[in-house]
Amino acid sequence: MDYFPLFCRLQGKRCLLVGAGDVAERKARLLLEAGAELYVGARDFSPAFQLWAQQGKVTLLHGAFTDDWLDECWLAIAATNDDAVNQQVADAAEQRRLFCNLVDAPQQASAIMPSIVDRSPLMIAVSSGGRAPVLARLLREKLEAMLPQHLGELAALAGSLRERVKQHFSAMAPRRAFWERFFASDRLAQTLANGDRARAAAQVDALFAAPLTQQGEVVLVGAGPGDAGLLTLKGLQAIQQADVVVYDRLVSEPILNLVRRDAERLFVGKQAGHHCVPQEQINQLLLEQAQRGKRVVRLKGGDPFIFGRGGEELEVLAQHNIPFSVVPGITAASGCAAYSGIPLTHRDHAQSVRFVTGHLQQHGEMEWSKLAAEQQTLVFYMGLSQAADIQQQLLRHGMDAAMPVAIVQHGTTPQQRVACATLQELATLAQQFASPALIIVGRVVSLRTQLRWF
Repeated sequence: MDYFPLFCRLQGKRCLLVGAGDVAERKARLLLEAGAELYVGARDFSPAFQLWAQQGKVTLLHGAFTDDWLDECWLAIAATNDDAVNQQVADAAEQRRLFCNLVDAPQQASAIMPSIVDRSPLMIAVSSGGRAPVLARLLREKLEAMLPQHLGELAALAGSLRERVKQHFSAMAPRRAFWERFFASDRLAQTLANGDRARAAAQVDALFAAPLTQQGEVVLVGAGPGDAGLLTLKGLQAIQQADVVVYDRLVSEPILNLVRRDAERLFVGKQAGHHCVPQEQINQLLLEQAQRGKRVVRLKGGDPFIFGRGGEELEVLAQHNIPFSVVPGITAASGCAAYSGIPLTHRDHAQSVRFVTGHLQQHGEMEWSKLAAEQQTLVFYMGLSQAADIQQQLLRHGMDAAMPVAIVQHGTTPQQRVACATLQELATLAQQFASPALIIVGRVVSLRTQLRWF
């Protein structure tokens, strides 16, 4: 271990920063966030330092470094562009037994400043000992993406409950079980993220009152249209905490690879004209797994509330008092259109967009006259097998036969395929594609030649 990792309380403590350039500004911001009484020494100061001085946040020391700048200091940082000056500061600090950080010379420094993930009071520091700072930064960025912003509020709440937990649970085992349930509670975390203190207090009371036997729950997660990079951060967190993942055919393999390795995976895939598992059985499966105390994630392609029948599944859970939550996803229309270079709305071509299910025979008569209106974009989900009927109905109700259309297959994935034509050619074009595919109808399709990037 080259460096001993240590967190220091700097509130109200005098710290010296030598240098007043761009690098020194970054160091200063961290020290100010930590509440340090900051003295900054340099011959010239950037506008940021001058503003901070006017605001009373820093004290400026003009001129060349002298040893007396270190009087009463707890920490020194040398951040000039002159190695000789930086070394002079380090040597003076060493004689006073003060820790000193040297910019761009960590091997000569008695202290280093790591990459920081700040979820106060939770703090995470990543350091390579100065050998690979870019690697440390990349790791910090990964942690930033993984850890929700409200994690600090959850940690602060936990700190306020420590004495109450000790009094409520006399033995260590039930205390540990309570804390595990506390930190795994999605509903409590979401309530804190929403700033609803009263509801958070009620949920904490419910956690204390509930028996410590594990209670099952279901999290409905939208997996997006296919590209794993479009999965939301909250969706990623949910699937990595799941005991059971129930997924369908539209969930891509890269997303499934993000599921926790020891989680049970249950496939309930569907495709047009054939249901591997009927919807009623899926509802029952979610219910049974949750009743066994499992943390269940129902992973659905796109967004679960847009033609995903997510509402039906939650209705069954609500009837049996099973806790549930929803993590929305990027819907296929948005993702596929964006990856195809087709804006769903545009000031000159479409002021509205409609999402339409292509299962026409199952949902009664459509309002074709409204769908055929100008200045809008139509996106048909699951409409490939009904393309001829869609074409016929739109033409019959007055849509221009030359209206641009596009079909997007396997959207947002490396296998994405896009073809454009006109409305009068839609039925013929659809014969060249297989599900899953979306049909986009509207004048915005004509912009693809200008805006495509994928």
